[in-house]
Amino acid sequence: MSESPLRLVCHVDLPEHQGKGGFDHAAVHAASGHVYVAHTANDAVDVFDPASRRYLFSVPGLPGVAGALVSDEAELIFSSNRAANTIGVFAPGPNPSVRTLDVGLRPNGLAYDHRRQIVLAANVGDPAMPGSHTLSMVDLAKGGRRTEIAVHGRTRWAVYVPAEDLFFVNIMEPAEIVVVDPRQADRIARTFTIAHAGPHGLDFDGTTHRLFCACDAGVLVTLDARSGNVVDEKPLSGVPAVVFFNRQRQRLYVAVGDPGVIDVFSTVSMAKLATIETEPGAHTTALSPIGNWLCAFLPRSHRAAIFET
Repeated sequence: MSESPLRLVCHVDLPEHQGKGGFDHAAVHAASGHVYVAHTANDAVDVFDPASRRYLFSVPGLPGVAGALVSDEAELIFSSNRAANTIGVFAPGPNPSVRTLDVGLRPNGLAYDHRRQIVLAANVGDPAMPGSHTLSMVDLAKGGRRTEIAVHGRTRWAVYVPAEDLFFVNIMEPAEIVVVDPRQADRIARTFTIAHAGPHGLDFDGTTHRLFCACDAGVLVTLDARSGNVVDEKPLSGVPAVVFFNRQRQRLYVAVGDPGVIDVFSTVSMAKLATIETEPGAHTTALSPIGNWLCAFLPRSHRAAIFET
């Protein structure tokens, strides 16, 4: 029998939920190894250390926080504060001073171009408010000056790909990926139509120039990032959310909240290697920068499950 691609090693207890919602997007600070996770129910970003297996501290005062993004080059953490229509910018470590910057309506996904110091905030918007689905392009080098780019529908995950020097953003409906060139950060450069409903999680393989797009329809779509051509499609165990590509091990991890599993694929063959149980509602994960562990966030038991890869 082949070895499992994920082996559960421990759990880390996190603060109990104080309100509605659970956990959302998370990221890892490479220098410290600490994980920063949006704890939406607590209007805070929780921070823990997988090495010592303990919760460290929280950064409070982030209303409806939906995302956490780490820039190791800039030594900055970004949060998308959905209930306040702002992003937070702060340094790693306890008791940071949080700078808040206005963005569009209900920010969600985040991406960062360090060379130009541009933050993209993908705003969910409100269907009852025409024109509220936007991408806020925030120029930190110019004091947070902001440009809004209109998109056709609710935004999902966003990534900046240095190898392509482009931003890619999933749009739920119409099902598409929009591409933004930071050299022309006031418009959409091009759009890739997705044949399956609800593009959600998104990641990128810089070696093969492939985008991995997990769709609500229960399909993993692999595209060529330059042409938008579909190169592979695979069924998933349910409606997916977060996707992470492990470059070191050539694996893709797709979190599926219902029934509460992680689908693991080989990115060489695109074969599904395993389906790993987590917990119902566990739709978000974080991957270590060197690819040796993955953690899944468990909303019912308010803890993180750490898996060796």
